[in-house]
Amino acid sequence: MATQSNVVGEIAERYASAVYELADEARSLDETAADLNGLKELLIESDDLQTLIRSPLIDTDAKAAAMGTILEQAGAGDLTRRFVAVVARNNRLFVLPATIDAFLAELAHRRGEVTAEVTSAQPLKQTQLEAVTNALRNALGGKVTVDAKLDPSLIGGLVVRIGSRMIDASLKSKLQRLQLAMKGAQ
Repeated sequence: MATQSNVVGEIAERYASAVYELADEARSLDETAADLNGLKELLIESDDLQTLIRSPLIDTDAKAAAMGTILEQAGAGDLTRRFVAVVARNNRLFVLPATIDAFLAELAHRRGEVTAEVTSAQPLKQTQLEAVTNALRNALGGKVTVDAKLDPSLIGGLVVRIGSRMIDASLKSKLQRLQLAMKGAQ
């Protein structure tokens, strides 16, 4: 039996593939990526927008109109506006965050870029972000895009995730390892 996250992932992959092909055909991959990144930021920042895309109580036409207005005010391109309108008309706005992530992952993959998820306890300064990016480029030998995330529970240090590989240099995990070592010494 398919889980809900698998179903959402499959729908998102199909939409991402479709919008990628349309953007590639229209030679507007960078513009579409910028639009979708902007929409992703809006979704992260706005609880109201999260409610809009997820609520089954809001009429499909109202959702489509609201998303159209939001994208127009954000200066999104025609392709992005039409794509989101189709998703809204199909009552699938709840897959929009996963679709954006899938589109950006496909774009990076086709460009030969590797995306590294770097999680820190505090926001990284620009110089720190550049240092991490350069270290990853040197280690991986290619194009690296850093997706910076925050997790205050780390206390300090970084957790770097590249595909299925993870490097955990956080203070939280070091304290946990020390705690386990001390329990073993008793």
